[in-house]
Amino acid sequence: MYTTSKGWERIFYLSTWFTQGSSYLVPRAYGVMHRMHHVYSDTEKDPHSPHFFKDVWGMMMHTRNIYNSFVTRKGMPEAQFTKEYLPEWDRLDRFADHFATRIVFGVMYTLVYVLFAPSPWWYLLLPIHFLMGPVQGAIVNWCGHKYGYANYKNGDHSKNSEPWGIFLLGELFQNNHHKQGDNPNFARKWFELDPTFYVMRLMNVVGIIKLKKMVPAAVAAGHPVDKKPTAGKQVAHPVEH
Repeated sequence: MYTTSKGWERIFYLSTWFTQGSSYLVPRAYGVMHRMHHVYSDTEKDPHSPHFFKDVWGMMMHTRNIYNSFVTRKGMPEAQFTKEYLPEWDRLDRFADHFATRIVFGVMYTLVYVLFAPSPWWYLLLPIHFLMGPVQGAIVNWCGHKYGYANYKNGDHSKNSEPWGIFLLGELFQNNHHKQGDNPNFARKWFELDPTFYVMRLMNVVGIIKLKKMVPAAVAAGHPVDKKPTAGKQVAHPVEH
């Protein structure tokens, strides 16, 4: 999809921690899960397929258990999912993933509401702030594999959800993404729009990242696309990109 320098990777790493806060997800662990999700999409080995659970909560708990085993390295998957480059910053991960750090972020979020919320009803939004990372991931993986339409037959249940795909910055064009996992633009049809792709293009122009050249011939011919991660220093497109 793209490469970047080590310096910019660290900036992205810090930004990820700061914006996710109390719901911070260790990039290395989530990156491994995302690779598994593409290879095992909607099979029993998929870490977050909605088709093996009666509700989204069950899927989230299953995903959490797999994620925690990757964070602690107590239950690592096959070597194919870890042999290619994964972003790692162990010192920051240990600090950001610590329970006390998450509590501090939660207190800061609460103080903002104490100071600025116009009524107590606004406090109902706090759980979303506390768990934004897992909530966003659950929405993308549950809805993106159950509701919508498909542009391609990928051998799974991935779907495109419009206009929600635009509102979630392209994340709900899951069918397109599973067809060609290394394509930074998740949109395909004229009425589909991936806003994040244009941010990436701007970053490419100013030299923050370097977008990899796509070879669309195989896709145009209808041949299967190799979804396994390519070598190189890659920083994953946010959460499902």
